[in-house]
Amino acid sequence: MTDFTRRRFLSTTAGAAGLLVVHPFAAKAKAGQAHLRIAETTDLHVHVWPYDYYGDRAVDTVGLARTASLIEQVRAEAGNSLVLDNGDFLQGNPLGDYMAYERGLKDGDLHPIIAAMNAVGFDGATIGNHEFNYGLDFLMKALARADFPVVLANVATELGTTPREDKTLVPPYAILDTQVTDGAGETHPIKVGIIGFTPPQIMQWDRRHLEGNVQVRDILAAAEAYVPQMKEEGADIIVALSHSGIGAAQPEEMMENASVPLAAIPGIDAVLTGHHHRTFPSDAYAGIAGVDAEAGTIHGKPAVMPGFWGSHMGLIDLMLEKDGRSWKVTASTSEVRPIAIRQEDRSWQPQVESAQTVLDATQADHDAALAYVRRAVGKTDAPLHSYFALVADDPSVQIVSIAQKWYVEQLLAGTEHAGLPILSAAAPFKAGGRGGPEYYTDVAAGDVAIRNVADLYLYPNTVRAVRVTGQQVKDWLERSAGMFNQVEAGATDAPLLNPEFPSYNFDVMDGVTYQIDLSQPSRFDRDGAVINPNANRIVDLSYDGAPLDMDAEFIIATNNYRASGGGSFPGADGSTIILEAPDTNRDVIVRYIIDQGTISPSADGNWSFKPMEGTTAIFETGPGGATYADGVPGVTLEEAGTSDEGFLQFRMTL
Repeated sequence: MTDFTRRRFLSTTAGAAGLLVVHPFAAKAKAGQAHLRIAETTDLHVHVWPYDYYGDRAVDTVGLARTASLIEQVRAEAGNSLVLDNGDFLQGNPLGDYMAYERGLKDGDLHPIIAAMNAVGFDGATIGNHEFNYGLDFLMKALARADFPVVLANVATELGTTPREDKTLVPPYAILDTQVTDGAGETHPIKVGIIGFTPPQIMQWDRRHLEGNVQVRDILAAAEAYVPQMKEEGADIIVALSHSGIGAAQPEEMMENASVPLAAIPGIDAVLTGHHHRTFPSDAYAGIAGVDAEAGTIHGKPAVMPGFWGSHMGLIDLMLEKDGRSWKVTASTSEVRPIAIRQEDRSWQPQVESAQTVLDATQADHDAALAYVRRAVGKTDAPLHSYFALVADDPSVQIVSIAQKWYVEQLLAGTEHAGLPILSAAAPFKAGGRGGPEYYTDVAAGDVAIRNVADLYLYPNTVRAVRVTGQQVKDWLERSAGMFNQVEAGATDAPLLNPEFPSYNFDVMDGVTYQIDLSQPSRFDRDGAVINPNANRIVDLSYDGAPLDMDAEFIIATNNYRASGGGSFPGADGSTIILEAPDTNRDVIVRYIIDQGTISPSADGNWSFKPMEGTTAIFETGPGGATYADGVPGVTLEEAGTSDEGFLQFRMTL
């Protein structure tokens, strides 16, 4: 039996030592009424320590060690509490890569993120899409040492006729036999069910690991099958661990972001969300059908999403009332609590200190990861930075493209595809946005270490190559050009960048030359659906000095995410793949640097904006971009102040 009050590991934290706040539900509870707190973490991505491995510096804005102190505060404020994780904990920073690629896991080994979660005392978790990035064997070895149940209802090693007959990879749900203390001080048994879900798109994103090994169910179909079964087994309260974003209210088959229709399923009492790397309740989800972004409910049920990398703790408070032999939810509140708050001077003020027990549990692996990322592999004779990667040909993207092409040329030599022109597509991953004004790549000339390569390429993607037509090359670039707002000729300081378009979908194509006509609307919407079929932003598209032949065939070097349909790019739906390489893009970059000894990553200016006389546009970048502004190829820039969020603004003359 799980005792909600059993775990106490932070006897000296600020939260435990400070003034405790009693929630109104606890103060008002009477006999037969109980206050239950559900704390959530999500999208931790191996951020245990408050440390930026890419920048090799301590930070105050990330880390489960900090979130753990918030969790202890919650436990101190209420006797009845539950702590759950919503997935994407196993991959996402160099500590995770060190464990997967350098140290590895043998049977019985303890992964540092699991060690940290055990130290916190999690009561349950689900599996996110990134848990599959290192393969099933690594995942299962990591989960084997978890001191808490890990559940996932829509991934199976073998599908049955119905979801209930599936042989799921891990248990689809767990029913925690727990107890709560009511307002009169009497202890009661209660069964809390937890059920987990992950995006079905894992079969595209991690095809090489999963195809032939597991199959997926639609999130909603799995929930509709298992939730009644959980009720049959006596679950009083059911909490959905939905590693799926808050999206459309209308159900669709195999939805990636299904949390809204999921909340509408009878029997589910609360929804813990994630995957979007945002916070909820917040204005970010205002106006979505079925969602109350202020109250923190979806279809009237409490829901929460606590950011990413341990930046926040999500908290749902439930007022429970005894209903015969069972319990029901009569009231709820939802909130997110940050581990740090941005000050007026743009600095971060930490709200808690790290939990020492979490640091102690992971110290050795943290130290080993630091040694791993500091290892030099070569040199660069020019800086590698991403401050202007969204507005001009860029050295940090260029080196990725060059390495991919170099690698694919070797693997295709002697095959039926040899001799076809090889292009290379790469996108900037660290380009500000939600990551903030410091979230840019900035590698000085000189030694290049593994941490710098990880900074250039954040994800453990593997190299893929697709065979496409010239028309698909053009359409691929049209999709990528959704990065920009439409700009009217003659406009003054028009906003250039579309904030809803993620930078990882802004593919730059090396091997061709082209311009982007901003006077045209985007052909595609954010999700890749055609909205302006006659729009043509990509102009003067050429290969080898001549207009691109739309019927000719080309090879594009890219990654497994893009080639398998990630981002919904024309010519990249999985059916055009002709090479599935065993190596990660990061490993390929390391090999290329080692092969070259010293790299010269100057951008060749193969793309630019079509000139628009008398027109200026405004875009944001990190303050560090001021150092490199004079050397950006093909554009005229002028500093235009600083945004409220701390971004440096530039005026571009088009």
